[in-house]
Amino acid sequence: MRPMRPIDTAHRGRSARRTSPVFAAAALAAVLTFTATACGPEEDAAGSTPSDATSQAADGKVTIPDDLKDRLKEHGIDLDKWRDGEWKNWDKDKWLREAKDYVNPVIEDLWDPDRMRDADKAPENPVDNDISGDDGVTDPTPAPVEAAGLKTPYHDSAPESGKLFFDGPEGSMVCSATVVEDPANPGKSNMVWTAGHCVHAGKKGGWYRNIAFVPSYNNTGLSVAELQNAPKEEVAPYGVWWGQWAQTSEQWIAQGAAAGGQGAPYDFAVLQVTPEKGSTGKSLEETVGSALPVDFNAPAVPEMDSMTATGYPAAPPFDGQKALQCSDRPGRLSVFENDPTMYRIGCTMTGGSSGGGWVAKGQDGKPALVSNTSIGPVTAGWLAGPRLGEEAKGIYEAVRATFDRQGTRRETSLMSSRS
Repeated sequence: MRPMRPIDTAHRGRSARRTSPVFAAAALAAVLTFTATACGPEEDAAGSTPSDATSQAADGKVTIPDDLKDRLKEHGIDLDKWRDGEWKNWDKDKWLREAKDYVNPVIEDLWDPDRMRDADKAPENPVDNDISGDDGVTDPTPAPVEAAGLKTPYHDSAPESGKLFFDGPEGSMVCSATVVEDPANPGKSNMVWTAGHCVHAGKKGGWYRNIAFVPSYNNTGLSVAELQNAPKEEVAPYGVWWGQWAQTSEQWIAQGAAAGGQGAPYDFAVLQVTPEKGSTGKSLEETVGSALPVDFNAPAVPEMDSMTATGYPAAPPFDGQKALQCSDRPGRLSVFENDPTMYRIGCTMTGGSSGGGWVAKGQDGKPALVSNTSIGPVTAGWLAGPRLGEEAKGIYEAVRATFDRQGTRRETSLMSSRS
């Protein structure tokens, strides 16, 4: 799958005149690619409602409930062997697809500085009724906005932002992600927001493996050469946090594709994370000092002055080691006639920026996460992200409800992510 590449032709600026209400699906499919996704074997579709989840031992390490162990054994997966390298087996029968079979046990020190630095692959969409209120509208293509380097140290500029690492059949892969608030645990969130295609391969695959979040990755903006000898404390100053639970939309699991925009309006995911080295008594939010609220009812596009997208673009001309941002007034993009309308901004970020948070003023006038990077053209120049509505809120609430204040899995049944 070709990554997004820098634009080399002139783009039209946005005007007050609207274009055709709907992009032709065939034409759009030719130019859209996920800014980070991968393809895998075809398997049966499954819903995204978990029936069980991992839990957390007293030392903060992830443990696997017995019933989940039994289901994994049905796939031929032994967790001890998994930690010892069995995860590298990408046989169809061992690519877990169903949400209830998500498993991501901590493999301590797997993501060392060298492996993080070398991870540079950017993994390459029928839905419910429109949730945006902008039914089938596509605004003119925005003029490209050059991605600007985030001021260092990154933690001072965007403490909630970070880099997501994971493994797929093609090797180690990267996306971007954001720490978000957990209303049930004020000031003590362990929740991270990213794109669905950064945790699950969609209709032709399953869950990626060894999913881990590194807040403020390469905090001081070291070059690739400087990172060669940098200690882990400098590369990952706030630690490595493993995704002990993840959830994405039913639509992404059933229909998500690496190119063409299929599933893009539902391309979002939420992670519940745990520290790699075991609990220090501090949550992720306490560790980084901040978390963003999520606005599931953001103002309509005409009422929004600006959105800012942050990410770690890894496809040329970028190297994935530095955080960048784009700010632009959003427009609307209707990928397919019956799909929800997406946000779109001018931006030259490429593959690897997927999953990165889009921040705007929420209904209360304060900064909030309102979307995440999902798709863009192969030639780069703009990015699009889903409008977060009831489906996204359902996923967020389901993940939030999975764990109690101590980070232990609740035994109660969970709500469905479908509204």
